[in-house]
Amino acid sequence: MLIAASLSWPAPAMAAGLYFSERGVRPLGRGGAFTAGADDLGAIWYNPAGVYDAGSQLLLDVSWLNFTTEYTRRSILEQRDPNTGEVVSEWEQTFPTVEGSTAVIPIPTVAGSYQVHPQWVVALGFEAPYSAIPSYPETVAGEPSPSRYSLITMDGSMLAIIGLWAAWAPSDEWRLGAGLQLLVGSFVTTTMFSACVPDRFFCAPEQPEWDTLTQLTAGPLITPSGNLGVKWLPHRQWRVGAAFQLPYWVNASAEVRSRLPSSAVFETVEQQGADASVSFELPWSARLGVQYSPWDPLVVELDGSVEGWSMHDDITITPENVELRNLPGFPDPMRVAEQRIPRNFTESFSVRLGAELELDVADDMALGLRTGASYETSAIPAEYMSV
Repeated sequence: MLIAASLSWPAPAMAAGLYFSERGVRPLGRGGAFTAGADDLGAIWYNPAGVYDAGSQLLLDVSWLNFTTEYTRRSILEQRDPNTGEVVSEWEQTFPTVEGSTAVIPIPTVAGSYQVHPQWVVALGFEAPYSAIPSYPETVAGEPSPSRYSLITMDGSMLAIIGLWAAWAPSDEWRLGAGLQLLVGSFVTTTMFSACVPDRFFCAPEQPEWDTLTQLTAGPLITPSGNLGVKWLPHRQWRVGAAFQLPYWVNASAEVRSRLPSSAVFETVEQQGADASVSFELPWSARLGVQYSPWDPLVVELDGSVEGWSMHDDITITPENVELRNLPGFPDPMRVAEQRIPRNFTESFSVRLGAELELDVADDMALGLRTGASYETSAIPAEYMSV
């Protein structure tokens, strides 16, 4: 039995796109450098070829993500000539800072493997994504929160990846592995929309009386994907590994519930229908790593990876017969149109360096010492960075 713990220093949440850390106690202790050296059931995430080296094994790994943020919104205000429409002055408005947090929620990895043949090992596993479930206040200092149009909370969201993996060793030098995965669960987001249409109503764009509290619940999500990997052991001191994760193409049914604005204009307005669909893509990723053991208890690994976040270009919400009745100034009924939330992410790149030293401290006990460092570019362009 191996019991391990790991602690990493806090860092700005700029890594990649939606995942905030490498997963797993042991891999995280190595700075995420675990593509070539994967030899326990953490391999189901990093390199499924490593499932073979895990043999018959059980893994329980639990983490907690301490996620806090400070968000300061800035906007450009323009004054236009009412006759020509030309901008005559422009200035920047800075809003009060908003602090976000997340509940204490354990993030588990549970997996088991069995060697069914000297050349084959199969594994079954369950893991939750290393993603935050943030919440932001609806008010700041008694005023409506500047972040309310981006996000209020994602409480109620629950996602998990379940999968089946198999690894084969055709020779002493090679391991090949592949897995079938399902992203399952539900996605819940609560936010505020402004119902103000200045050319139709006498209202200001962010006037609180025109705010519409909206909750979108997408699910059940059942999205297939898969990963595959290879490991080459050319020499006792060297290991080379490569792995590829397929994308997730999410397309799920959803329900939209709204609390209409308090403005008198909406006093008799009713929402009819709540069904919708949500679609977006989560990226592919590719990893390559080389591990070297200068002497038997010590290993050092250098990894590089790329994640194809450019495919996460928008989130599309398509209402299905969702209508507003009795809305002054609009056709009755007014059908709610498709919404596209632009994301426009870009590819992210990372480099990871890690080392591990295992010391025998008793006949049936070993002490593992690990260290690592990583650098990763952000997939989120500055102009699309938000809560």
